[in-house]
Formats: sequence, C-alpha cells, structure tokens
Amino acid sequence: MKIIPDSISNLIEEFSKLPGIGPKTASRLTFYLLTKPESDVSRFGQTLLDLKKSLKYCQNCFNITEESPCEICASEKRDVSKIMIVEEPLDVLALEKTGFDGLYHVLGGVISPIGGIGPENLRVAEILEKVKKADNKIKELILATDPSLEGEATAMYLNGEILRISKLAGGKVKVTRIARGLPIGGDLEYADEVTLTRALEGRKEY
Repeated sequence: MKIIPDSISNLIEEFSKLPGIGPKTASRLTFYLLTKPESDVSRFGQTLLDLKKSLKYCQNCFNITEESPCEICASEKRDVSKIMIVEEPLDVLALEKTGFDGLYHVLGGVISPIGGIGPENLRVAEILEKVKKADNKIKELILATDPSLEGEATAMYLNGEILRISKLAGGKVKVTRIARGLPIGGDLEYADEVTLTRALEGRKEY
C-alpha cells in the first residue's frame, strides 16, 4: 500500500541529494512546502529553474557571476599584486567578509587521486599562465585550499609549480599558505570571520 504519494516521495528524494540534508530534514522541507500557498511554491520552483540561466564563470578568476569579468576582477580598487587561490566559489564569499582586497583564482576543486581528479582536471594551467604573463605585477599568491589531506596536497603541488614557472619567467612570486586558524578537515565556507581573518594574518611563505 502506497502511504506517501509519488510527488512527495520524489521531492524528499531530491532534497536528500543536497549536501547536509538527511532524509528527516528532506521530509520536513517537503511538508513545509505543502503548507505554503501555491504562488510561493511556484515562485520557489521558478527560482530553481532560473538559477543557472543567467550565471557564468568569470573569464579571469572563474568565480560564478552574471557578468564577465566579475565585479571583483573589474574593480579598480582591488590589489592586483595579490591573488588568493581557493577551491570553490563559496570560499570567495567567505573570504570577502575578512576584508581581503586582492583578486581570486577558483580552482574548481582539489587534487584527489582516489576521486580520479588530477591537476589537469582543475584550473591549475590557468593560474600558471597568469604567473607567466604577470610581467612582475603579481607579488604574492596565497594558497587558501581547505586544511584537508587533499587541500594540503593541492597546495604543495601548486607551490612547486608556481615557483618553477616564476623562475622560468624571470620573476619572483612569493607563495604563502593561510595559517592554521582553520581546523583540520574544516571547510572555508563554514568558518567564522574571526577565524578566517586570523588565518589570513598568520599566513607564512612556503
């Protein structure tokens, strides 16, 4: 006997696929939507449908934006000599709250041999190309990958490649790593502003 209609169970299943959403939370969200007026549910559904229609990746930093280059890259107030290298767009959102005034470069993930993700699957070539073409404008590259095993491995790989490319290009780029203000295994998007600020202030040269 079917206890829950397919339309409800299907939505619960879709909510359950979201990160951090278990079956119980998915059920609560679904039944909450059932209590809302049809106009609210329709607006919610349309918002989901429109989510990716107007979005693109910035041609410079690869952050998610509606216009390329994004507002950060297009701003004349940013310090172009500093580039923060992060894993995902959510990390940019978190670090902006600290008052960082440089630019960003979004890798799109981390190196993970177990997951079959190598440097060629990330935007590593793009940041190395920036170092090559910097004409000594880039003074510091800040490695802000998560303090996980994969994040540390990615940071170590990037450090070696950036220094190699910088040397070949005849320039001198300082490579720093955000300090241990972040817990091992933690994600940037869940860290508070004070923790992120201390991590930035305590960064050291690789």
